[in-house]
Amino acid sequence: MGQLDGKVAVITGAARGQGEAEARLFVEEGARVVLGDVLDDLGKQVAESLGDAAVYAHHDVSDSTSWSEMIATAESAFGKVDVLVNNAGILRVGMIADMTVEEYQQVIAINQTGVFLGMQSVLPAMQKAGGGSIVNISSIGGFAGVAGMSAYVASKFAVRGMTKCAAIEFGPHNIRVNSVHPGGVDTPMLHPLDGAERAQAAGTTMYDSVPLGRISEPAEIGNLVVFLASDAASYCTGSEFIADGGMLSRIAMG
Repeated sequence: MGQLDGKVAVITGAARGQGEAEARLFVEEGARVVLGDVLDDLGKQVAESLGDAAVYAHHDVSDSTSWSEMIATAESAFGKVDVLVNNAGILRVGMIADMTVEEYQQVIAINQTGVFLGMQSVLPAMQKAGGGSIVNISSIGGFAGVAGMSAYVASKFAVRGMTKCAAIEFGPHNIRVNSVHPGGVDTPMLHPLDGAERAQAAGTTMYDSVPLGRISEPAEIGNLVVFLASDAASYCTGSEFIADGGMLSRIAMG
C-alpha cells in the first residue's frame, strides 16, 4: 500500500531534476500524475517511462490559459485533482545594478506568478474533489538574501508568503497548503553541466560547509513532498518545511 494510493497529482517542471524525481516517487507511492513542463521531449520520455499512471502536457506556468488546460487535462485523464506541486522555477544570476527589468520579471513570472496561478486554477477542482494538498516549492532563499540572486530570492519570499495566505483562504475547503524550502538540490538548474563535470561541481561548492557536508539529491526533497501530499500530513498547513542539510543553522563568524 502506497502513501498516495488513489490520489491524482499535477506536478509542474516535471521533465527533469527535482520535478522528475517527485513524479517518479508519486507513482511509486500509488498516485497518478500529470507532468507539466515546456521541455516537451524530456517530459514525454518521463511520462512514457511511468506507464499508464502518468501523462505529459505542455505547460507554461506563467500563462493562465495554460493552467486551465492543465487542470482540464488532469480531470479528463484521471477524473479529479487531489494534489498540486508547484515545482517549476528558474534561476537568473545578476547583481541588482546590472540586471535588466526584463530578466527580473521573467523570474517573477515563472517562480511567483506561476505559483499564484496554479493555486487559483486548481481551487475549483480540489473543491469538487472534497479537498486536497498544495505543495509550493520555495527555497532557503525565501528566508535569507543572497548577493546576485535578488529576483530569485524575491520570488521565493513571495512563495513563502502566498502559501500562508492560501492556507488561510483554502482551509475551509479542506485544502492544505505548505511550502518546501530546499537548501540546494543537485539538478540541472543549479549545475548546468553534465556527467562527471556536474558531479564534481556538486562536491566542490559551498555545500562542503553545510553541516551534513553535501548537496541534497532530488529524491530527498521529493520524499518530503510525498509526505506533505499524503494523508499522514493531514494537520499540516500554512507551514514551512526546510530541507537544507542544516545550512540555515550556521552563523558565519569572523
